[in-house]
This record gives sequence, C-alpha cells and structure tokens, in this order.
Amino acid sequence: MPVRDDDFTEFYQATYDRVVALVAAMVGDRHPAEDIAQEAFARALIRWPRVSRYDLPEAWVRRVAIRLTIDASRRMRRAVRLSARLAGRFGAAEADPLAATALSVALMRLPLAQRQVLVLYYLADLPVEEIARDCGISAGTVRTRLAVARQRLERELSESDEVPHAR
Repeated sequence: MPVRDDDFTEFYQATYDRVVALVAAMVGDRHPAEDIAQEAFARALIRWPRVSRYDLPEAWVRRVAIRLTIDASRRMRRAVRLSARLAGRFGAAEADPLAATALSVALMRLPLAQRQVLVLYYLADLPVEEIARDCGISAGTVRTRLAVARQRLERELSESDEVPHAR
C-alpha cells in the first residue's frame, strides 16, 4: 500500500504538540523544545515510508526526540560551564528570579535521566514498559529512576519552600 504525503501531515498535526510539550518539560524551555521536536519530525519525514508502518510512529519520534534532548543537554552543560567561566572573569547580570516556577526549577535540577522518566510517566502518561522501550533501558531501571526522581523532586521543592521570599 503506497504511503500518501497527507498521511505524514495528519500524523504531524496530531502529535507535534505532545512531543514539544514532553521535550519542553525535559529541557525547561519551549523554544529549544520546538527545535528538537522539529528535527525529530524531519527525521521521521525522511523515513516516513518505513516509520509509517510501525505500530506507534509517535514512539519512534519520541525516541529520536529523547536522543536529541540528551545531545542538546550535553552541549548546554558545556556552554554553561564556559559561560560561568566567562562570567567569573567579566561579571554577569543576575537572572530574573520570576522567570520560572518552583516546580520547573526543581525539575531542571534533576539529572536528565530522572527528569526524562518523570516527564514521560506523568506528562506523556506512558506506562513503565513503554518508557523503558523508548529510552532503551529496563523497566526496573525506569521504576528505580522514577522513585529516586520523586524523592529528589520532593526534597528540591521542600527546600524551595523553606527559602524566605523577598518582598
């Protein structure tokens, strides 16, 4: 059965916002999340005759987006280290404390692997087995990361509640 171009368009329109939301929760910013999602969908389009035959083409796009997110996170860490060194030399402006919620700040403090499983489990509402398949890890590892991430997130949020707010 031949694959029609409008099949991909329908798929893209039905799934794009979900993929962007998941990546945004992992990276903490919608703009890079859109870039990552668009790259994942571009890769799906190139391979659409094959990807369209999968039971869950969205899972394939999600896996690609996860890998791209990990790569982007590595690049960002390098850029942050360089920026910190430069800021130490030349001075830097303070960040806007109102730019993020306590939850998003606490989530971004988690290691990417823990943040990833939390986002896929709670925001994408994926079962543990599907997260394991998407991330290329065992279901037991997903459960462990979820448990550790919940504890750490709870600790991060309780610590942020203890910080007195300036008025």
